[in-house]
Amino acid sequence: MRPALVFSLLLCLLLALDGALFVDGLSRRKAEDATLAQLEVATSALGLSDLAVATEARYTRHPAVSDPMAPFMDHPGAIEHFPTGAFWLPPQH
Repeated sequence: MRPALVFSLLLCLLLALDGALFVDGLSRRKAEDATLAQLEVATSALGLSDLAVATEARYTRHPAVSDPMAPFMDHPGAIEHFPTGAFWLPPQH
């Protein structure tokens, strides 16, 4: 095979992958916009600046606002101090 053909095939594959990721990103953005619209309605109806679930600890407020390391600042093996800490599941990555 000629190197130019290999390069062309690789370029076509990468462009197809880029297009698929772009379409996936657009669909995820539409779903996220619908969720954000529902959250805006809830926060405006309740008169909140953001959707605060609990005020016991800073990591139980809202996942978008909290620090990812906040639950482990006391001690990594420490028992949960607040009952609302059980509301959040670990991220599914």
